[in-house]
Amino acid sequence: MLGKKIDVKVVSAIPYAGLYSGYYMAGTRRRNIYLLSKDKPRDYVHCTVIAIAQARNSTQTKLIAAPEGQIYYEPLIKKRLRRLRNFRVGRISCLYEKSCGAIVFYRDTEEVKVLLVKNKNGKYWSFPKGHVELGENERQTAIREIKEETDLDVKIHPGFRETSDYCPFGKVRKRVVFFLAETFSTDVHIQESEIDYFIWVPFGQAREMCCYENDLRVIDKAERYLGGYTTK
Repeated sequence: MLGKKIDVKVVSAIPYAGLYSGYYMAGTRRRNIYLLSKDKPRDYVHCTVIAIAQARNSTQTKLIAAPEGQIYYEPLIKKRLRRLRNFRVGRISCLYEKSCGAIVFYRDTEEVKVLLVKNKNGKYWSFPKGHVELGENERQTAIREIKEETDLDVKIHPGFRETSDYCPFGKVRKRVVFFLAETFSTDVHIQESEIDYFIWVPFGQAREMCCYENDLRVIDKAERYLGGYTTK
């Protein structure tokens, strides 16, 4: 159902939630659905199914839709669903996912080195990153995730921000926002529940070890941003 286009009949508003109850027609059957909307919706709204929420300790599920073109991520969806009576969210599958992280670099006496990590049971090298939590801005998420995964304190360079959009599986649409973050220590302590390995490498070696086109693009832009400080 994720990503399905439907026409929702709006029935009522959930007080103080920006959430509306309604239904859509599946053939001759009427199916209930909840609608998130930034504006008060009309009677009928053309929507996309953006989430499927399963109740905690139950097989009960709720479908959540949003008007065409409106994007909502998991933290806000969960916050809105807390207004529902007799439904406590357990697992939730979302159409849109957002993570933030950074190319973490360290300047030694000869060159700049970049931190690569390999996620738990992962096959490929990449950069520290993780999902946005409710109330965080993008930079706060990146700083928190780097600290949690590597125990490094970093300084975000304000002039660098790159996004990668892709569909890793099915119809899920993932956005990753990368910053450039400088650290003054190479003393990494990995979060063993999330990370298996880490390595510090020059930009050239990082290019050889990373496989995804989006990661290679971000590496190139980060190196150019640093203005030729690196050595080959």
